[in-house]
Amino acid sequence: MSIVATPIGNAGDITLRALDTLRRVAAVACEDTRVTMKLFAIHGIPTRLIAYHDHNAEEMRPKIVARLAAGEALALVSDAGTPLISDPGYKLVRECLDRGIAVTALPGPSALTCALMLAGLPTDRFFFAGFLPAREGARRTAIAEIAAIPGSLVLYEAPQRLAACLHDLSRGLGDRPAAVARELTKRFEELRRDRLPALAAHYAAAGAPKGEVVIVVGPPDRPAEAAAGTAAAEAWLDQMLGEAMARLSLRDAVAEVAAVAGLPRRLVYQRALALGHAAPR
Repeated sequence: MSIVATPIGNAGDITLRALDTLRRVAAVACEDTRVTMKLFAIHGIPTRLIAYHDHNAEEMRPKIVARLAAGEALALVSDAGTPLISDPGYKLVRECLDRGIAVTALPGPSALTCALMLAGLPTDRFFFAGFLPAREGARRTAIAEIAAIPGSLVLYEAPQRLAACLHDLSRGLGDRPAAVARELTKRFEELRRDRLPALAAHYAAAGAPKGEVVIVVGPPDRPAEAAAGTAAAEAWLDQMLGEAMARLSLRDAVAEVAAVAGLPRRLVYQRALALGHAAPR
């Protein structure tokens, strides 16, 4: 009893090991049966397909787990990229592991790793932030939370929100080097490298691109404490302090913001005092 997670990508990207496995399993769970069916037709794979995606995951997961518990071998594939990266597959794997069901993965095309390799930015340390919130206020708060991370940042973004996201990244992170990758591991792969402000201006003028987008942003040039002296970082720090102090005491607000921003408590405390806020009673 086992489940195999493997990406299908384009027809030319799939590995021989993955093709052999997909022929041997009892059924294949996929995001869109129509997309996977095209690949199966090209390679002559007769295996039955099961739809498993965001909208039916709660209903289908128990059924898939029951088949695995009964001794069947099943596979999980994604339309593009790698399963379990920003999709509901991780919940299925977690439940399988909780039930003692064996899980393995067959590596293949991944937009996350391809973007890191092509961006020309440091790869020794990186943080994958997935999709940032769609709402502007929540997105800016999320950017403030990752601003001090001493490594490259990797994000997924919807094409229609790309310009707004780059604008907020530029405001929150400053003039960092970055890259915007489109349709990685697919036929119309494209990569644009520049500084964040220039990328924000370009996509604001050019409009939303087509396809799936990955953003890679370089790490901070200076340690978090030094970076806190920049106007952009101070603005984000002030916003976070204001929100925290609206619901917490001065001491607790400083502790929370210092932990999120990765800054020394004394620096955050001094900033809170400079703002002239009074702790709520």
